[in-house]
Amino acid sequence: MAKYSWQGKDRKGKRLKGEMEAPSEAMVRAQLRRQGVVASKVKERGKGMDIEIKIPGFAPKVTTKELVVFTRQFATMIDAGLPLIQCLDILSNQQENTTFKQILLKVKEDVESGSTFADALRKHPQAFDELFVNLVAAGEVGGILDTILNRLATYIEKAMKLKKQVKSAMTYPTTIVGIATVVIGVILVFVIPAFEKMFADFGSALPLPTQVVINLSNFIQSYILVIIGGFILVIFAFKKIYATKRGREVIDDLALKAPVFGILIRKVAVAKFTRTLGTMVSSGVPILDGLDIVAKTAGNKTVEKAIVQVRQSISEGNTIADPLTKSGVFPPMVCQMIAVGEQAGSIDTMLNKIADFYDDEVDDAVGNLTAMMEPLLMLFLGTTVGGLVIAMYLPIFKLAGAAGG
Repeated sequence: MAKYSWQGKDRKGKRLKGEMEAPSEAMVRAQLRRQGVVASKVKERGKGMDIEIKIPGFAPKVTTKELVVFTRQFATMIDAGLPLIQCLDILSNQQENTTFKQILLKVKEDVESGSTFADALRKHPQAFDELFVNLVAAGEVGGILDTILNRLATYIEKAMKLKKQVKSAMTYPTTIVGIATVVIGVILVFVIPAFEKMFADFGSALPLPTQVVINLSNFIQSYILVIIGGFILVIFAFKKIYATKRGREVIDDLALKAPVFGILIRKVAVAKFTRTLGTMVSSGVPILDGLDIVAKTAGNKTVEKAIVQVRQSISEGNTIADPLTKSGVFPPMVCQMIAVGEQAGSIDTMLNKIADFYDDEVDDAVGNLTAMMEPLLMLFLGTTVGGLVIAMYLPIFKLAGAAGG
């Protein structure tokens, strides 16, 4: 069969394009009509004309936004009664991301070959993680795939929002400190030497702050390569240590105990844990399987260790709340609310309520952190840059005073 490229519009007037294998152009147009697409252009792909060049490591990644859109559209189509294979065919054809397009085509082929949808997705962990696959499997078994997909889309959207909030909290101070470091470096390496030559003509002793700044400038100029090399070495060593099990455990534990950012990290961990487990339990995934997946996706070794202990406790016939309380990672309020949810038999509802609450808490924490960091950063900039400028002008003020006297 030949491969055809096509362009057209759906019932809502949205422009679509894609590819399809068919015996003839007429068959392509007929298939598109059955999918609700009016083809405006159908062209057989020429041999050697549309060769796709793939450079290893440069293939586009599947973004979270693309995954959310795919999940929402898939849920709508399933809810409307479209067959699974037809849904995959439509969504793969309109997919602009070439990596995601190829994944969906392979998933379609596997499903056509008799594989379950979840098993077909499991072969592509770069796009569909364990949480996604296990929820889809639960949806297939329970016959509620459209409901599960909608829950998944909601979960991914909220997880994406949470990630953006944390990113914004970290980006602002990092950017300001980075710019300040560059400015101070430029002043010390290029501006201070010019002042030093000018002060050498004065023939008098320099004020202590000025002499300290000049000595610092000379030191940086003499050892700039050593300083840069040392900085790179520290980053490399940190990554190597963090890659080890023990190193990551220590660093993650210190991160949770950090004075300012530790509170934010803890709230994010609670929101992620409750949201993920709540989504899985409400979708019919066994709680032990859910905890196993949640532990792997925790993102913090201390939190992961606590969740593993919870799983072990439940497997021995105990409750969720007791080991959570003993771990010391989760706030008492969270543990008490989970205990109430267990007793009432509505653990999934309670977990989702806690997640909603902590989403708002993270939002407030980010706002408070930003508000607190602004005056501290201004003080840092004023002290460093302003201090350098004043130190350089002290000899000039001294000279002017001597001339005036």
